[in-house]
Amino acid sequence: MSTPLDEQLKSILGAERVQFGLAEREFFSTDLYSAGATCAAVVRPADAQMLAATVAAATRAGYAVVPRGGGLTYVGGYTPPHSQTITVDCADLNRIIEVNSDDMYISVEAGVTWKQIDEALSPLGLRLPFFGTFSGASATVGGGLSNGAMFLGSARYGSAAETVLGMEIALADGTLLQTGHGAVTRTQKPVYRSFGPDITGLFVHDCGAFGIKTKATLRVISAPQDLGYLSFLFATIDQAAQAMSEIARRDLVEEIYIVDPIRTRQRLHEGNLLGDLKMLGKVVGKEKGLLRGLQSGLELIKGGKNFLDQDLYSLHMVCAGRSRAAVDSDLTACADIARRLAGTEIPNSIPKATRAMPFPALDSVLGASGDRWVALNCKIAHSEAAKLLAGTEAIFTRFKPELDAAGVVVTVLISAMGNHVFSYECVFRWFDRWLPPHKAIHPNIDRFVEPPDNPSAREAIARTRQAVVDFFYEIGAASAQIGRTYRYLDALTPEARGLLVDLKQLLDSGQHLNPGVLGFGVPQQGNV
Repeated sequence: MSTPLDEQLKSILGAERVQFGLAEREFFSTDLYSAGATCAAVVRPADAQMLAATVAAATRAGYAVVPRGGGLTYVGGYTPPHSQTITVDCADLNRIIEVNSDDMYISVEAGVTWKQIDEALSPLGLRLPFFGTFSGASATVGGGLSNGAMFLGSARYGSAAETVLGMEIALADGTLLQTGHGAVTRTQKPVYRSFGPDITGLFVHDCGAFGIKTKATLRVISAPQDLGYLSFLFATIDQAAQAMSEIARRDLVEEIYIVDPIRTRQRLHEGNLLGDLKMLGKVVGKEKGLLRGLQSGLELIKGGKNFLDQDLYSLHMVCAGRSRAAVDSDLTACADIARRLAGTEIPNSIPKATRAMPFPALDSVLGASGDRWVALNCKIAHSEAAKLLAGTEAIFTRFKPELDAAGVVVTVLISAMGNHVFSYECVFRWFDRWLPPHKAIHPNIDRFVEPPDNPSAREAIARTRQAVVDFFYEIGAASAQIGRTYRYLDALTPEARGLLVDLKQLLDSGQHLNPGVLGFGVPQQGNV
């Protein structure tokens, strides 16, 4: 039965931009780990004004409004809290508004992907400092700014939060708020973020609880003139972590990350990585000069998939600079640190291939055999890494019998963010029935046979994940992609918590914007 809000949404957006079909609503109500309540409708606004008017109409009618970007999260960041929810699909807010190479910024709509930006800037010799995630072919700027996106370039430049200069935000009442220098009435070039209190920062990593991002301005840099790669093996994760932290502190790399033995072997074999001629061509093309490019391609083949036959931890690095001499100097310093801490150099296949194709196809939403995965992450100081690694290993040992019985494998990815943050991610992998996003997003889903339902695995993972989340809370760790998974509000001091509660009340007194994220409560569902 049609409601007054249904008709109003059609009037604002056009009937073709409002979806009421069950399949569409179920797809947009599910992330890569779990499903929320099925939303009442999915809307796809074409511009910021249309989005703002939609938000105003929905909140006036008492509905929750949940924004969705690329849809690649697994923390309940956009799963509806109840059926009286309007899901906003931001996919059509996908225009690059301005590329300004004189003033070194780019302005984009929130649905633009990291890959789109990279393709627009690369011909100009420009790049974002942090320039995307592994899922950047679909992951969006709005989603990344809402959820602490990091990886490519992050060891030197941090996350999306450090890249943004200002945003446009649709508030709960439909107001479009400008932040950063763009909020100054006479500003023509929004190049400065911190003129007065940092309003932009209030909406970074907020999971859409304070407003829905419609546009963003990001700073750009000149793309590095040269790149270099290194990979080392270590007998223990602690040795690898010590090497990673020391190299990160020295600001020698743009990326540095540790992969455990299981995931290293998977990474080398998934999708026939090293046999992919397209990837090999990319490696050659990334190098300066045909001869050097061909040499790199041959080294990649020679390194191949067979160098890792022991259960060792691999450390991978990408150095970047304005000259070959500068890159070589950084590579030498990295290698000296790694060797001093008992590392053994191996072929640099993984970092070289990753940089050659930084935004691969989204077949990674499932494993190479059709298995599912879900991750947890935290951020701590380098000096706290040993405590973190020991604590998480103790949890996995405690739950190992039930994880093993259900066929669950746990892998680890560790990286650096800036020179001061140790970033840890554990990944649970198992065979189970797929959710709607797996089926819709994976480009080659027809290659697989869907696994049978595996509730025992989901139960074991849920218990283990909760233990890990509680441990992160106990040691005071921060996390990205907070969503409805991590303990946030109750982890804060009373003063900080009170300030955020007051801010939520000021911006969204009805608690309509993505209720339940960050630890905010979900109002009781009314009669609408």
